[in-house]
Amino acid sequence: MNVLVATDGSKHAGWGLNWVDTLPFVKPPRVTVLHVLDIARLRAPFLEQPVMAGTERYIQEEIRRMEARAAKTLKGAKQQLAAQKLKGTVRKEQGAVAPTILKRAPKRDGLLVVGSQGLDALDRFMLGSVSTNLIHHSTCPVLVVKGEASPLRRVVLATDGSSSSAKALAFVLAKFRPNRSTGKGGQAPTHVDVIHVMPPVKYPGLEEANRKLIEQSVRKLIKAGFTAEPLCEFGNPAEEIMKAASTHHADLIVMGAKGLGAIARFLLGSVSTRVAQHANCSVLVVR
Repeated sequence: MNVLVATDGSKHAGWGLNWVDTLPFVKPPRVTVLHVLDIARLRAPFLEQPVMAGTERYIQEEIRRMEARAAKTLKGAKQQLAAQKLKGTVRKEQGAVAPTILKRAPKRDGLLVVGSQGLDALDRFMLGSVSTNLIHHSTCPVLVVKGEASPLRRVVLATDGSSSSAKALAFVLAKFRPNRSTGKGGQAPTHVDVIHVMPPVKYPGLEEANRKLIEQSVRKLIKAGFTAEPLCEFGNPAEEIMKAASTHHADLIVMGAKGLGAIARFLLGSVSTRVAQHANCSVLVVR
């Protein structure tokens, strides 16, 4: 699987490669680390202002600082790839950050990894807002990294019966090994909590139908070698998903990018964005 890791030199971006190295992929990924310089955006605040003495000098100084930062970031990424024995390359490009990342992102079968926060405004790479843009427009799954990588012990998988959430389940089954290393040659199964959040208004037969839905997912996960349990909750989808992740100490939330729509009362499209922005753990949004 091809994996693109977007980096701006921040610690959140640096954690991205650690996640790629730690995730239990069935096959070793081919990694591209991409650093984007958005020099045009640096000039943007001055384009509609009167020409002032020293403006160009300031811009050139800032460009040199950005170039120096980029060189340091690329060097660090190369060293990290080598240390983790990941196969891949490191590259630098100029352009608008999100569109450039999307242009270089893998196709549907790949993975895009981005930090949830970036460097400060002067560094012109606001990964916090970029990550939201990528979730909305990427054609491949997006992993939003929130913290240091650790062995994947517990996963919260959100489902609502949509094709998007079915793809989230399929990603887990196809891309992740069900067992994780516990050290000294030991193995333990990764546990998956499958959560479905229903609207507060109870409709006749709805709860039973939804329980059957998540139990089907649970059976597929157990058959593949994971341990799994169903969670059926009522309330606000984003809040309940994040609450479940916190309660069960999840390392990762996996969910679809789009839900069933307004009629189904589970708008995973907006829910996934909110969860990716506010969850305490990392979030994988699958299309």
